[in-house]
Amino acid sequence: MRWLITNRNLDKSDGFGGDLAKITYWTADPSTKPDLSKRSSWQQRTPKQFRDALAAAANNFPHPVNTSIADQKHLCLFVHGYNESFADSAVLYDGIASTLFDGPEGLGELISFDWPSKGSLLGYLPDRSTARQVADDITNVFEELYNWMSDKQAAAATNVDKACRARTSVIAHSMGNYVLQYGLESLWTRKNRPLLVSLLQEVLMIAADVDNDIFRAGENISHGDGEGLANLSYRITALYTGRDDVLGSSAGLKHFGKRRLGRSGIDRTCPVPDNVWDIDCSKLLLPDVNGLSIHGEYFQQRETTVYSLMRRLLQGTDRSVLIASGEVPLAHPHVQQSGIPPSSPPRS
Repeated sequence: MRWLITNRNLDKSDGFGGDLAKITYWTADPSTKPDLSKRSSWQQRTPKQFRDALAAAANNFPHPVNTSIADQKHLCLFVHGYNESFADSAVLYDGIASTLFDGPEGLGELISFDWPSKGSLLGYLPDRSTARQVADDITNVFEELYNWMSDKQAAAATNVDKACRARTSVIAHSMGNYVLQYGLESLWTRKNRPLLVSLLQEVLMIAADVDNDIFRAGENISHGDGEGLANLSYRITALYTGRDDVLGSSAGLKHFGKRRLGRSGIDRTCPVPDNVWDIDCSKLLLPDVNGLSIHGEYFQQRETTVYSLMRRLLQGTDRSVLIASGEVPLAHPHVQQSGIPPSSPPRS
């Protein structure tokens, strides 16, 4: 199934526009080979219909008690970046879903959270403003997930057969990470800053257009920008490359030169939470792609090692295994020594 949550306006054509509107919910059946860039290919659902259909899909996942971590299925949210029209984001979403989530070896269900990017290179600063405004909507989406998982956790305490069957994850690209950052920070505050809660098992921050010191508070609680993200996630992986000229320009546009996480990796002059790490993808991306195009190249070559890496990360493969196998470069030697908790997180 294809899943869409969007707060774009309905435009006069067969699509969605670039203005902020009330959040709506949609589904489409991929077996009919729909053109997902057209609104007529989607069926609008009420919030309850959408939640019920998603819960029914998750209930068909294999039970975690007798299924290995790598074979368990996901409910994964995809948040696109800046400069994405609805048509472009729909095509991008469908490509990720068909590559990683469809078929017998698929990872489960991918849901698109589609926000009203202007779809223009000249719209960078308006996109940044809109991304901040939509945080309330994605916070509400995450709160629904939080409450649902809390209910499942309570049910599982009395009957293990009622345990949540889905791993929960997020793939965020570019400025979508800015949306994600503020959404989870707001949720963490709204829920009175709960600790030791794994709302999300795996978070992939790809070409993230956020400050590279976002996790500068480390393990401390000090109202930092990335504390909600770090405390509500089991593991966060930032994929970056210094070849990304889009993020090089981004740093100069609005933050007095502070480097971007998706271009420079994590600022390791600051403390870093143990569940956060980064991977330099410069050698994994095609060498002949120029610095502007490489910003979206992570998703363009479906047979590349980047997609394979994303699959392994979502499957919960421990970073020490990925480093030892040579699947990722060891850019920061102390990362290998610090390790992370076992790959099986608490489950609701």
